[in-house]
Parts: sequence; C-alpha cells; structure tokens
Amino acid sequence: MATTADIRKGLCIEYSNDIFKIIDFQHVKPGKGPAFVRTKLKSVTNGKVLDNTFSAGHKIDEVKVITRKFQYLYDDENGFHFMNNEDFSQIYINKEMIENAQFMKAGEEVTIILKEADESPLSAEIPLTVYLEVIEADPGVKGNTATNALKNAIVETGARVLVPLFIEAGDKIKINTEDGSYLERVK
Repeated sequence: MATTADIRKGLCIEYSNDIFKIIDFQHVKPGKGPAFVRTKLKSVTNGKVLDNTFSAGHKIDEVKVITRKFQYLYDDENGFHFMNNEDFSQIYINKEMIENAQFMKAGEEVTIILKEADESPLSAEIPLTVYLEVIEADPGVKGNTATNALKNAIVETGARVLVPLFIEAGDKIKINTEDGSYLERVK
C-alpha cells in the first residue's frame, strides 16, 4: 500500500475499479488547511483522462507493472498486433490503448506496459521520435517564404504532417510523435 508521498509520473494505481496511470501531479501546501496532491490520471483501459485530488497521506493501491519491448507487426479493424522480441510470442492490443498510433510503421519497436500479476497489457508507448518517408506533399507556393510557411504532407503510415515548403515526396523526415510536428529532414 503506497501513500501520496510515493506519487510520481508513470505510476500505475487502482482507483474507482479501474487502473490509472499518473501522467501529471503537483504537491500543494496552501497557507491555510492541509496539504494535498493534485493529479491527472489516465485510464489504461479506455484512455479517459480525469483530474483528481488526494489529501496528503491518503493510501493508494499501487499496481505492479513490467515493461517489455515488442515489435509492431500489423493492425486490423480491432487493434494492433505485436511480437515479443525475446520469445517471439504475439500479443494483441486495442486501438484505444495507444496514443498517436498513426506514426507506427511495421517493424517499429514499442514499449508495452504489462500488469505483473497476469501479464495482461495495460498500455503501449511508441518512441518519442520516428523517421518516416514522405509519400505525398502539396506543392510549395512560390513567393510564400517571408514567414515560416508550412504545407501538408502524407507520410508512409498515412498520417498527415505539416512540413516546410522544401520537403518533397521521397524525403525522409523526423517527426515528434507527441504532437505530430516536423523536426528535421534526414539524409
């Protein structure tokens, strides 16, 4: 049994008959009254985010988790299929469990968080940056270079990304998977 002093980013807890991952927290000590911890929790089963406040010293049920590297194989209408890199077993994950899945390509290595008790998948985390090839890019408008002009591009996974005017089809680019932004062209 843990307390609010043990709260940290990435900690998985059991709350309201569901498993939540703490994505943000703040310890608050007001001038009057008792201290408390303001948290932002994300459900690992349905992806719903909620704000919650725990009073200082409140007992929380910590869920023991393990992380493993899996290779992304393919997706179908229901979800994604991954292969364990160590024993080559396959695992299936619902589409709601993965944020920004539009940037995953076949063969990509993904970190999957599993519940230690029964090794059921809780969530998956794709790398912070990925290298993808531009399949299609809008033509750049001539004379539109006074400001930091951007245009639409479609990458090999089918995701749309805003890129600078000099990016053309066939270029490889580095993308931030958290917000889907263009970082740089890769040679």
